Amino acid sequence: MRGRWTLAILGAVLIVVGGLIAHLTQTAGGIRIQDVRFKGAKGNTMSALLYVPANATAQTPAPGILAVHGYINSRETQDGFAIEFARRGYVVLALDQTGHGYSDPPAFANGFGGPDGLAYLRSLDIVDKANIGLEGHSMGGWTVLAAATAMPNDYKSMVLEGSSTGKPFAADGTPSWPRNTALVFAQYEEFSTLMWGVDLARDVTKSPKLWAMFGTQGPVEPGKVYGDPAAGTARVLYTPAITHPAEHISHEAIGYSLDWFARTLQGGTKLPADDQIWFRKELGTLIAFAGFVALLIGTFDGLLEAQMFSRLRLPAVADGTMPLHHAATGRSWTAAFILSAFIPALTYYPAFALGGTFVTPTTFLPQGITNQILVWAIINGLITLALMRFAPKRKGRTGLLGQSLVIAVASVAVGYAALWLADAVFKIDFRFWIIALKLMNPKQFVIFLIYLIPFTAFFVVALHVLHRNFSTMEAPRLALYLTNILALTFGFIVLLVLQYGTLWLTGKLFNPLPDPGFVPLSTIVAIQFVPLLAIVAVIATFTWRRTGSSLPGALMSGLFVTWYIVAGTATQAAF
Repeated sequence: MRGRWTLAILGAVLIVVGGLIAHLTQTAGGIRIQDVRFKGAKGNTMSALLYVPANATAQTPAPGILAVHGYINSRETQDGFAIEFARRGYVVLALDQTGHGYSDPPAFANGFGGPDGLAYLRSLDIVDKANIGLEGHSMGGWTVLAAATAMPNDYKSMVLEGSSTGKPFAADGTPSWPRNTALVFAQYEEFSTLMWGVDLARDVTKSPKLWAMFGTQGPVEPGKVYGDPAAGTARVLYTPAITHPAEHISHEAIGYSLDWFARTLQGGTKLPADDQIWFRKELGTLIAFAGFVALLIGTFDGLLEAQMFSRLRLPAVADGTMPLHHAATGRSWTAAFILSAFIPALTYYPAFALGGTFVTPTTFLPQGITNQILVWAIINGLITLALMRFAPKRKGRTGLLGQSLVIAVASVAVGYAALWLADAVFKIDFRFWIIALKLMNPKQFVIFLIYLIPFTAFFVVALHVLHRNFSTMEAPRLALYLTNILALTFGFIVLLVLQYGTLWLTGKLFNPLPDPGFVPLSTIVAIQFVPLLAIVAVIATFTWRRTGSSLPGALMSGLFVTWYIVAGTATQAAF
């Protein structure tokens, strides 16, 4: 029995090791991190992480920076920026926009929370009110522009990462507004038309809208400083050869922001722009995330030995209670693999378009992106049900629902407790880049309960057919894991390779829909499907090999994926 807990112990060790690496990185040089809540101007609760360098005291106030993430992200997404700003002696407020993270919904309200964030930063006695910078990625750029509009004399400079001035979310830029602005706009931006009205991101230098902000009558020269920093009219454009989501995990993009604030803010600690350690934190939280997955399935394995879960254990084939399994073979296997891998990818954009058009956020279904994923899940669940009769017939195990539900809830609860402890001790979530698992606040937990049943129903159907097609006890372990992982992810891998290969070759994503507005954001969301479905495949395969049933893994996957989605996206409707 002791050996059954080995994987859970390994997972706990990885969480501790990864958490220590992340914590030591983000607190290097005596930086303190505080999880803060404060009231906005309309009584709404706002959430942020406050990074306080050792040099910042009430007697020696330090420059301050408001750092804001983009749409459907959270305050931790800007960790790279926040860590490096704090290392240079800046007090950093990494804000959760309204309706994101732990800030009250709805999303987009109250200037995305930007004015509230700037007012709170300025209220701190450790902040030098005459030297405040604003930094925002994507919609976070509109957030800091809203702050600059509401408080035009209360900041000194800003960095817009993959963002823009102009309607519908900000005023048009002029040679004098916003103050001292650096624009980091990637050469492979997915949102070039939305942001600056150019078809190709690499042509942003030719944008008349950009010319109006830079005060030029011709193409803007990247790297050249226009205007006068002393007068607040300085402008500079940087165009790194990366994509939109890569801008907040790029040494180059972060370096540009460090250089700009070093030029335009006074005070702090001078360090070269290429002196960056933030990536260690990303590696640490990645290790912790891997530990979480190991802890989840290891806990399941350990609990399975308890007497109360005895019916779930895999019976022996020899005693006749467990029949031999038959999976698809030959052409049937190939057809099953192609259908499993590619139908979810082929239906992805149409499902997201349908969800975005017809399942708009309401009090009952308050999250727009979650609604789109839900529509995708329903469509693919129905397709899978229709194709189920073609899967190999197999005598299933019955009477396992109660025990499966209890062990699934218990296993995920242990994983949730591990994340709670990691947050309490190390002040981290489990993440790498935009793939992030966060704790839920009380409102998000209620939302989680709303979406849990339909998402779990999808996994019950999808994983049942997955195992009927591919899983046998006789299959080599590694081959079975790889088969199931690729059956769930390969279509999305191909989709993303085609999209970003096209973007690299032509400067644009290919558009399979009449309305191009759905494609850039949906493509970025699709990136998360690959690791998320790979984790589902690992959970499903591990639990099936232990029980001979798809049900425990499906219930665990429903709990985990619903938690992941609800805690990590935006809530657009007041709830």
